[in-house]
Amino acid sequence: MPPQLVPEDLAVYWTGRPATTIRRWATEGRLTRHHNPQRRNGVLYDLAELPEAERDKDTRELLAPAPTPPVIETTPLLAA
Repeated sequence: MPPQLVPEDLAVYWTGRPATTIRRWATEGRLTRHHNPQRRNGVLYDLAELPEAERDKDTRELLAPAPTPPVIETTPLLAA
């Protein structure tokens, strides 16, 4: 199944975290940036990698922001 890619504003809502935190997580290797030249800033995030914030089921008010995701494991380029 292809990844479900969302723009930064939807990633902010989903996680309950500010946009700067989403960008920092991507820089730290916790999220994958997907580039899309048709979008204004051209960056999309995989919804499966974004932790979900806790929200009230009726009002959708933010109760608790999402926890920090772990660093995505990658295969080392040089093996000893």
